[in-house]
Amino acid sequence: MNSFDPAPGAAKPFRHPLSGLPELPGLSTAASAPPDDEACFALWRKYVMLPNVQRHSRLVAHIATALARRAAAKGFAVNVPEVRASALLHDIAKTYCLRHGGSHALLGGAWAVAETRNYALAQGVMLHVHWPWPLPEGAGICALPFFVIYADKRVRHDACVPLEERYEDLLARYGRTEAAREGIRGSYEQGKTIERALSAQLGWALHEDSFDCGRLVQ
Repeated sequence: MNSFDPAPGAAKPFRHPLSGLPELPGLSTAASAPPDDEACFALWRKYVMLPNVQRHSRLVAHIATALARRAAAKGFAVNVPEVRASALLHDIAKTYCLRHGGSHALLGGAWAVAETRNYALAQGVMLHVHWPWPLPEGAGICALPFFVIYADKRVRHDACVPLEERYEDLLARYGRTEAAREGIRGSYEQGKTIERALSAQLGWALHEDSFDCGRLVQ
């Protein structure tokens, strides 16, 4: 049986701890341009990002940027530099939280707001682990948070892998309790749903694509 197949009799859907939050309104960032790569790298240095987290973030940004460019080329309203910056900064608080505890997504979102004043960028950082509300239908999936979420789910450490391989690794490393395993399976199912939705909108078999990530790993 696949590790992600539901156990016999387990019918209840996964409910994320943040699912009770009110949905965020549409965010306008016209007055706050996203930082470029060098500005993001300066923030990596400021927050002492570990080298392995830097390598992971580069690959996530590479994939998210490819998705955003494809969406923009197909006529979706996508701010490609904003998507790229959000992906580069999605793990800005990872090193701190590895050392001191806490949610790297929530803390990272707060740091991203403080440093960039770009709320859409910060939303991508804060929600890159899991989208706590129903996923949008149709063209709504072609938006910054979903590019970052999906890109992050395709990168295990510093390698682009299928979603199944990424989550098998998470189960092995973090699935110590049934609650943890339930959360990992729920995140996997959401990732697969995002993958199918983006593939349909972009006309791109994402599960078959490695995004030419191998050349980026040093």
